[in-house]
Amino acid sequence: MEKIYRDSVHNIIRLKTEDDAGKLLVRLIDTAEFQRLRRIRQLGLAHFAYQAAEHSRFTHSLGALHLATRILAKLSLQYKISDEAKTAVRAAALLHDIGHGAFSHVLETILNFHHENFTIDAVTSDETEVGQVLRQYSKELPGNVADIIRGTFRPVALAQLVSSQLDVDRMDYLLRDSLMTGAKYGVYDLEWIIKSIEIDEENDRLYVSARGIYAVEDYLQARYYMFRQVYFHRTLRSAENILRSLFRRALHLFLDNKPVWHAQGTPFEKILKNEKLSLKEHMELDDSDVIFHIKQWEKSDDKILSDLSRRFMNRKLFKAFDLDMPEDERQSFLEKARKAVEAAGFDAEYYFIEDKAGDVPYYFYTKERSEPKNLIYVEEGFSRPQIREISEVSAAVRGLQKGYQMHRACFPAELKHEIAKIYHKK
Repeated sequence: MEKIYRDSVHNIIRLKTEDDAGKLLVRLIDTAEFQRLRRIRQLGLAHFAYQAAEHSRFTHSLGALHLATRILAKLSLQYKISDEAKTAVRAAALLHDIGHGAFSHVLETILNFHHENFTIDAVTSDETEVGQVLRQYSKELPGNVADIIRGTFRPVALAQLVSSQLDVDRMDYLLRDSLMTGAKYGVYDLEWIIKSIEIDEENDRLYVSARGIYAVEDYLQARYYMFRQVYFHRTLRSAENILRSLFRRALHLFLDNKPVWHAQGTPFEKILKNEKLSLKEHMELDDSDVIFHIKQWEKSDDKILSDLSRRFMNRKLFKAFDLDMPEDERQSFLEKARKAVEAAGFDAEYYFIEDKAGDVPYYFYTKERSEPKNLIYVEEGFSRPQIREISEVSAAVRGLQKGYQMHRACFPAELKHEIAKIYHKK
């Protein structure tokens, strides 16, 4: 009467199968699109820095479903939530990542796609197993799941469980990534947050009761430090920059009619042609396809593509140099460092990367940059409680509002002493 999944974070994830909703979720897990997530690493290239970070999007998605199920069960004790809405939220939590490409976020900017669009297409398509299973259960379910992922579902409070600044996606990946990397920054009081989540029915939004505010502070601080210490680790970013460089080189060569090995008649050929992939083609690709091609490119006649591929496969990564200097000195340093890379015989277009990560503030909770539906609300006070946005109440959260700006230069590690001399002479 139940399906059991053993999990490293939540121990045992149970799906009761005596009802139709439970059977639906098991069928979704067994679809080809969801099973594909076993072959996509949750943290992209983090295993270059944290050798145990080999966990997949599959395990994370099961964890998100588990948390959604627990929170809905808690909220249902006090609030009226329809069975249809519960099923849609649980399905959306499970499927929120099925559109991810190889190595998660790394290649999205190079190949110019957003995984969320492919996720929405997958759940609403008649051609995917996921879409068919959802539609067989209910004609409205695919659209409801898509709306939850978009954040347009009503009631908004239920959509926030899957898509907001305090959602089951973030709740699971912080604990999971912390465990699998061995970094302890992502640990927070999950149980107390679940215990404290409530629905503000008048304004249709989630909030955290007064007793849970410190747990939410803990959660936001955990997220802040996981990004600083893990997700933006210099070794991880170096590996990402090499991967982007070698893909840019392969694309340049192919479009210039130079030989670039590829499996003909596959979606990878369309990638090299710089053509947009269909949903079916996108869902055929995973980490193993990328690795397979990079291994072939190690033998390329093009020295740049061959060298970058070898560096990636053998973890001969670029040196990531933090530009911890006054703003007015950075441009001069970057120009001299670039010239040093070129003087050493490297093409600076591929071997000198200025890593600004201009999108970094997006990942931190800030009131100004968040849409109203994404803000975190908490209850302040006990005798006459008010529901307010958390940074208005918490000095700890206000301290995180400045975010974190990262500015680095990445270049071949064999030039680190030469670049260091330039830095000290600046």
